[in-house]
Amino acid sequence: MSRLDSFIRRVSAQRDCLNYAAELIKDYPGSVLELGLGNGRTFDHLRSLMPTRDIYVFDRHVKAHPDCIPDNDHMIVGDFLETVPSALEKMISKAVLAHCDIGSGDKAASVALAKALGTSLPKLLTPGAIIVSDQPFNMDNWQTLPLPEGVAEGRYHLYRQI
Repeated sequence: MSRLDSFIRRVSAQRDCLNYAAELIKDYPGSVLELGLGNGRTFDHLRSLMPTRDIYVFDRHVKAHPDCIPDNDHMIVGDFLETVPSALEKMISKAVLAHCDIGSGDKAASVALAKALGTSLPKLLTPGAIIVSDQPFNMDNWQTLPLPEGVAEGRYHLYRQI
């Protein structure tokens, strides 16, 4: 498979999982977390899906398109391992959805980051919150959910905090 085809499959899976997750939480209150702003595409997609929700975005630095950068109250800049543990102080409400786009291209480092986030991320989430992630998490209090039709197993991951 070409790198272009792989990219298209990845972003299509990401979009399909985010759309599915937004549908699952539509009747539940709470904010949204976006771990990894990148170019701002998924933040832009999330705010189009859920325009009335507070969306808190985390990244090490801001390099997104200017139209895809949240305001200062919703942009949390720094290392995830430092900013996520203290984010609840800044949030209006716990999150009902978290999108973790934390892959770095180094699989071992990405899996290690997911494992490290396992101690702080759940504290920001409501019971029943949906987690959409490009990396696998192994959490006792997260139930694995089936992926939307057409998304290959392992391409993306869906969980519900119980």
